[in-house]
Amino acid sequence: MNNKSILPAIWEVPDVFRRRLGDQAGRQRVMQADGHLLIVLHQPPKPGEKSRIGRYLWRDDKGEWNSSDLGSGDGALVRHLAQYAAAIDRLEKQEEAAEGSAAYFQVISDLSPLLRATRNLQAVLQKAREMGDNHKVLINARDQAYELERKAELLYNEAKNELDFAIAQQTERQAEASQRMSISAHRLNVLAAFFFPIVTLATIFGADLHHGFEDWNAPWPFLAMTGMGLLLGLILWAFVSSPIESAKRVLRGRSEARPSRDPGR
Repeated sequence: MNNKSILPAIWEVPDVFRRRLGDQAGRQRVMQADGHLLIVLHQPPKPGEKSRIGRYLWRDDKGEWNSSDLGSGDGALVRHLAQYAAAIDRLEKQEEAAEGSAAYFQVISDLSPLLRATRNLQAVLQKAREMGDNHKVLINARDQAYELERKAELLYNEAKNELDFAIAQQTERQAEASQRMSISAHRLNVLAAFFFPIVTLATIFGADLHHGFEDWNAPWPFLAMTGMGLLLGLILWAFVSSPIESAKRVLRGRSEARPSRDPGR
């Protein structure tokens, strides 16, 4: 863990604070003892970052603020919130420029830990306000943290909706392509069924076998064979097409039986 995740040695904080802290920051929380207030926070999580880097803000019994890495004074808490605001703004611009499901998924992946950290930050600052006697700095920070949480949550929901919409569009395009391929395959089957009998008859009677039709007057054997092949093709075509027509009638009946939506609702 980074050295910034432990309390600075020069801080004259109550010993109970140091005893309650380990080598890592742990979860975001607030402690109070002997008029001192210690707020354990996390730096804004970066994309792909697994562990959380701690940040400590200490208000002594005289009301003076100090931080582990953001300087001293009331502005330390303001600067901490400004970093969260900048991280959310960066992801908002990334969401606006996103195109496709992969880009929206990346925004959601980067935003999820930031949303959790912001939500916990708001809860910790609310607890600190209750412990800190309604200090003005804590009240303003709590309110700003609530706005950041709300902004991050709205951005998360918007990115998730865009991802769902992109997936739905892709699914619809795939369904349309599958339907076109199914229609093309059906047409090919109809053509094959229509010409299969005549091709079969032509193959059989075109072989070097004596079948008795050689002595008939031309072109009547050829015309008879062609007519018989076309007739059998029509019968086979009707047999192949009947399931498709039945399915269309069923779907048409379902669509007509479906209740129409009331436009006034």
